[in-house]
Amino acid sequence: MPSKSSNPAVRASARIADVRYEIRGDLARRAAEIEASGRDIVKLNIGNPGLFGFAVPEHVREAIQANLSRSEAYCHQKGILSARLAIVEQMHAHGVVDAHPDRVFIGNGVSELIDLALRTLLDPGDEVLLPSPDYPLWSAATTLNGGRPIYYSCPAERAHFPDADEVEALITPRTRALAIINPNNPTGAVYPVRLLEKLVRIAERHRLTLLSDEIYDEIVYDGAQFTPLARLAGKVPCLTFDGLSKVQRACGYRVGWLSLTGAPAALVEIEHGLDLLASLRLCANVPGQWAIAPSLRGADTISPLTAAGGRLHEARRAVIEACAQSRFLDLVAPMGALYAFPSIRRSAGFNHTTRNHFRITLLPLADQLREVFTRIERALERSAAAEVRARHVA
Repeated sequence: MPSKSSNPAVRASARIADVRYEIRGDLARRAAEIEASGRDIVKLNIGNPGLFGFAVPEHVREAIQANLSRSEAYCHQKGILSARLAIVEQMHAHGVVDAHPDRVFIGNGVSELIDLALRTLLDPGDEVLLPSPDYPLWSAATTLNGGRPIYYSCPAERAHFPDADEVEALITPRTRALAIINPNNPTGAVYPVRLLEKLVRIAERHRLTLLSDEIYDEIVYDGAQFTPLARLAGKVPCLTFDGLSKVQRACGYRVGWLSLTGAPAALVEIEHGLDLLASLRLCANVPGQWAIAPSLRGADTISPLTAAGGRLHEARRAVIEACAQSRFLDLVAPMGALYAFPSIRRSAGFNHTTRNHFRITLLPLADQLREVFTRIERALERSAAAEVRARHVA
């Protein structure tokens, strides 16, 4: 009888080898090791508001508590109807006239819904146009569902905006979808209306499905204007992703939603596919769904944080000032979302080919971020000095 030691290792799928998620990967594990040794670590890798003292609005929390007794059975696979109606009501208020509760799917966060949408859309080898830098979940979900990520560049020299002509030049007969992350994670860019209109026209000409990640839709700074893509898309099929994780600071509730808009005849197959996949996982977390209607209809609790003097605005200002004073760092000021994306004038992993940028979250207090950038500057000073010494030795 063979010994246990002779058993071969269980082989993982080859697709896993092409997946990168360093904000929770090797870098995070190394930080944990350093922290375990007694060193002070400030964790800036994940936009998780609850870890930085942000609280879910009280009226949102109370809605879950009040409805726990109604949350013990599966709900409809698309989600609680009252929650889907509240989502549609908000979309109508934002000018998305085609939104309909029958074409809204509530999921366990936007992450699950991105996976379900790409599983519905893609055949093996199909291509999805993604921004570079991107949020790595998009690349991972594309790869794991048999697709091929194709990256359009959003460089700092263009304020992290894509060029519509460059995007269109990447399209092949295998291209199925164009993904847009706006406001953008990781760069903080907020796309202007004219750019979004050009991207919509590209999707229309080439019969692509638009995938619009709008989880940071209400987190904007200094007068930046967010425009829902579905409002511009008209009859072009558009899948809009949103949720409670960021604007309501409710990451742990795992509540997101996906809305299909566009010509109804063009949505029949994908709506059926999403309904099938949603049914296979039975339903999304039911208690969290009760938070949707009060979140969307209740008081605005994010604007005081992003306005001048608000906590997020002041954290952003601290980062902008620190980069402006640095000998080594450049920054395109983020106009939305919860991140800054500085570059070092001389590797991080957001599927960004130049690999001289790093992402940090704006969730810590401003003073803590100032201390962080003091440490970064010292580290870069040491690195620069070491390079000078090495050149002299050579």
